[in-house]
Amino acid sequence: MSCYARLARCRQGCADLGCDPIRSVTVQTGEGGSRPGSVPGVSRARRRDRHGRGLRGRLVPPGVPLYRSRSQQFDDIVLEAVARLEPRWETELSDVEFAVQEVPDVDTIGEDGIPLARIVRGSPDTSDPEHPATGPRIVLYRRPLLARADDEDELSELVFDVVVEEFAEILGVEPEIIDPGYGEL
Repeated sequence: MSCYARLARCRQGCADLGCDPIRSVTVQTGEGGSRPGSVPGVSRARRRDRHGRGLRGRLVPPGVPLYRSRSQQFDDIVLEAVARLEPRWETELSDVEFAVQEVPDVDTIGEDGIPLARIVRGSPDTSDPEHPATGPRIVLYRRPLLARADDEDELSELVFDVVVEEFAEILGVEPEIIDPGYGEL
């Protein structure tokens, strides 16, 4: 079936389903908007979508997982890593906050290279009402983690390992205690 036949069939299907067909936008230049090579006094319609395919935009509907941005997808990977730890460590995880930052601040980059995550210690002081007590926060750096992973599965495992390492440091235990499968390939 040719492209034109498929397009005609799609438009007919849209009309049958009551959908709005794809429309193009036409912009007319006024008398003050002369273009080089144009005839003075004659306004000409200029199309914004050159090939009649409609305006550019997302190709997937909002309800589909592909619609989410890359940073939202990364946030989902972090939440999945935390969810893997929750059945066993629910009470300890209740005080810990998780955050995602694009890249580390300049002052956190040391001689060891670019960190993948850091721990922000909370304040247990409850005497100051303006600054209530907060728990520890694990901040994961999105770009360095993405740079070290080849695909989404490897990224998911890397994020999980980093969450396990940082959580083990907060509790003061070895990562193998948090996740018995830690370090295995």
